[in-house]
Amino acid sequence: MRGVLNSLYRLSGILASAFIVLICTTVLIQVAFNLVDKVAQLVTGSAIGFVLPSYAEFAGYFLAASMSFALADTLKSNSHIRVTLITLKMSDFQFWLSELFACLTGTFISLFFAFWSFNLVYESFKFGDLSPGIVAVPLWIPQLSMAIGVATLAICFIDLLITTATSATTTRPSKEVKG
Repeated sequence: MRGVLNSLYRLSGILASAFIVLICTTVLIQVAFNLVDKVAQLVTGSAIGFVLPSYAEFAGYFLAASMSFALADTLKSNSHIRVTLITLKMSDFQFWLSELFACLTGTFISLFFAFWSFNLVYESFKFGDLSPGIVAVPLWIPQLSMAIGVATLAICFIDLLITTATSATTTRPSKEVKG
C-alpha cells in the first residue's frame, strides 16, 4: 500500500510539472506570435494578426491544475513551509500532539475542499457551464484537475494522520536553517 500511495503522490508531482511546462509553452507560443506580428508590421506595414485563442485562460487553467497537483507531492516530501519557532521549544510529546493536530486540521480542510470541488465539477457539468473566452471550454474540465489534486492532498493528509497517530515519535525538522 505504501508503494501505491507514494506512486500517487509522485504522479501528482509529475502532473504538476507537466502543467508548468504547458504554461511555459502556451506563453512562449503567444510571445513568438507577437514577435512574428511585429516583424511583419515592420516589413510590410501591417501585422498578420497571429493569436493563440484564449491563451491567457488556458494558462490560468494550467496554473490551477499545477498548483492543485503539486500539493500532495510537496506535503509528502516535507517541502511545505513550517514555522518552527514554537515547535523547536516543545518536548517530543508536545511536538507529536502538535503534528497530530496539524494533520487533523489539514485532513478536515482538504476533505471539505475536495468535497465542494467535486460538487462544483458536478454542477458545472450538469448546467453545461462554458468559459467566456474565444474558445468556449466546458468549465468542468479545468475544475476536475483542481478537484483531483485536492482529493490527492486529502489522501496524503489521511496517510500522514495515520502515520503520525500510530508512530511513537515524529521526525522533527532540522534545527539548522538551510540556505
